[in-house]
Amino acid sequence: DQSFETLKSEAAKIGYPIMIKAGMRIAMTEEEFETQLNSAKTEAMKSFGDEVMLLEKYVQNPRHVEVQVFGDMHGNYVYLFERDCSVQRRHQKIIEEAPGPFISWEVRRKLGEAAVRAAQAVKYVGAGTVEFIMDKDFNFYFMEMNTRLQVEHPVSEMITGTDLQEDIKLNGWSFEARIYAEDPDQDFMPGAGPLHHVSYPQADESVRIETGIRQGDEVSVHYDPMIAKLVVWGPDRDSALRKLRSCLSEYNIQGLTTNINFLMNLSSHPQFMAGEVDTDFISRHYSELFPKVTIRDEHVCEAVTALILSESSSSTGGDPFSIEMGSRLNYELLKTYEFKVNESPVKASVIFKGNDKFDISVNGGPSHSVSSQDSSPPRAQYIRDCCNVDGAISRQRFTLSDEEVVLFTRGVGKFISTQMGGGSGAAGDALAPMPGVIEKVLVKEGDCVNVGDKLVVMIAMKMEYVIKANKAGVIQKVLHAQGDFVNKNSLLVQFQEETES
Repeated sequence: DQSFETLKSEAAKIGYPIMIKAGMRIAMTEEEFETQLNSAKTEAMKSFGDEVMLLEKYVQNPRHVEVQVFGDMHGNYVYLFERDCSVQRRHQKIIEEAPGPFISWEVRRKLGEAAVRAAQAVKYVGAGTVEFIMDKDFNFYFMEMNTRLQVEHPVSEMITGTDLQEDIKLNGWSFEARIYAEDPDQDFMPGAGPLHHVSYPQADESVRIETGIRQGDEVSVHYDPMIAKLVVWGPDRDSALRKLRSCLSEYNIQGLTTNINFLMNLSSHPQFMAGEVDTDFISRHYSELFPKVTIRDEHVCEAVTALILSESSSSTGGDPFSIEMGSRLNYELLKTYEFKVNESPVKASVIFKGNDKFDISVNGGPSHSVSSQDSSPPRAQYIRDCCNVDGAISRQRFTLSDEEVVLFTRGVGKFISTQMGGGSGAAGDALAPMPGVIEKVLVKEGDCVNVGDKLVVMIAMKMEYVIKANKAGVIQKVLHAQGDFVNKNSLLVQFQEETES
């Protein structure tokens, strides 16, 4: 029955605000219902030739809450409490916790019983997950049931101590953070490439790491970019959250970009710490979750120290400046290191003072007094360094390779390249942002393009990426065709060089 009276009556039963489909019209009050219904019908007829309407509850700033259930062939059903999976990017979960913050035992019981009724209604057997949307007043609405254990089931295990038992008791609090090979600063674009270094937090009864990758492995473009799950438990939410941040700070990965920095920012955000989360959390707090990264002088000093320590254990015989030990006594030794930090050039001038002491000036600025003591094995690529910069002592961790120094601060790699050059193309040339397959080439040699024009479409990690022109100009050369596989930073489209008129 699609009569106006029936639809209005059903809307009143559901409760406002109401979502009217197709057309995705929202009626906030009963007074708006007729106007929005007519608009939705008009849009539906134009788009689909069908004005049949669907009504559902519209939940503002919703939370995504799900319940783990088990059923057997004898009609026995149990629930293992709820998980809050509200914080998401690209409509995919990024961090989960159990139990849900601020959910009372009465609401928790109603959630569990509703999930069990859903499983009983279809005589479900096995492990399943019943998902709900929850509003700010803790009213909840059935969304779907996933007929399997899900990625986030470890947080339920952490707070119950078991997969299934006769008398299930909730114990403490648990968080699960998903570690992705992706670049949060580039709209969470998935990445791929070699894992030059991986070091994990120490696992124990309250820290669980689930991963299928090891140092030296290659993350492929053909699979989901999730490379690990970090699951922690604490007796209460605050202690579990502190443990999560501590473990993230010890999770060091070099070789490709990960979301560890973003997870640190997320888990340190005041509203997240207070449990005030919903599915719009990331977009609403974007500026705080993506702060501008600032590399301070002390970070550069620490990175320079890491290079010096590496050089001192190399074939130069223990002297970072490759000069005989005896010649240091009567004059100071000077060396300059050049970096590229977040795409900006940095120059550090180092005066060696002896006994692992240095004066370091960054970009011609004031001199910093630096001393360091390396606690790592000789020739190590992963350096643990106690560094003193102007009297402030810090314990840092670095990884070194032929091309870069990665400084881990709060568990976050700050990329510092010793190569002053850019990528493999000139300024403005289109490079592949990740390994993938060329789906379409939209330009040809001689074409004139403007800023923002589409050049190439790539497929990577099962997603489509459009490479656009970042400058106006004339296409000189298209280097790849449809179906070609390309690596990260491969030159795709070359522009003609600009000439002075």
